[in-house]
Amino acid sequence: MAVVIGYDGSDFAMQALDWAMDEAELRGLPLLVAHAWQWPYGEATEESKRHLRQAAEHVLWHGADCARKVSSIVEVTTDIHEGDPAERLVELSADAEVVVVGSRGLGRLPKALLGSVAAGLTSRARCPVVVVRGPGPLPAIAHPGPVVVSGRDLGPAVQAFALGEARIRQWPLHVLYAHSVPPLDDAGEVEVTGSAGGDLPEDSSLFVLGRRGEGHLSSEARHALGHAACPVAIVP
Repeated sequence: MAVVIGYDGSDFAMQALDWAMDEAELRGLPLLVAHAWQWPYGEATEESKRHLRQAAEHVLWHGADCARKVSSIVEVTTDIHEGDPAERLVELSADAEVVVVGSRGLGRLPKALLGSVAAGLTSRARCPVVVVRGPGPLPAIAHPGPVVVSGRDLGPAVQAFALGEARIRQWPLHVLYAHSVPPLDDAGEVEVTGSAGGDLPEDSSLFVLGRRGEGHLSSEARHALGHAACPVAIVP
């Protein structure tokens, strides 16, 4: 098992890399830095493809080198793939503890709220996916807010991931529920609070939601991925 980061060298990927490094350090797991590239112009000579692959390898090296230099992760490995990045990350998710991506990438449309890679990955990944929203390095937060989990679909996997994130980061857990606070198994030392409905608290550090089936995201998840001010985790 490893923490997988989808890295394309963009400002959004840099912020996702920061989150992924924290995940790997806190969980004591290796970090796999993954990058995919595609020739976008139809037919191409092998020489042209070779140059594009070299550029992709440089991007991948940069991400892995950053992780090795500024973290205490047990192991940093790389994966380069010629093809669709979302497809490759879905494949890697089968053996990953968690996959982390930025909300957008280099190929984003100017008005897109969510990049195609993040959208395709969150709806089909086999493990939890954290989408980190915003460009550049993660800002240092003196007083982090809670992990917030939606109680509308608080299945065992969603509950376990939300509690696990709260434990390893030493953050409180807040449950947004519709009618009554869902029971939480083995909260341990995690401080748990709840509130009925309402908006995501402004000081939230992570918003966790469930995904019921492959290829489908709820309207709540789609809205959070496009508008939440904090990272969003989608748990299948």
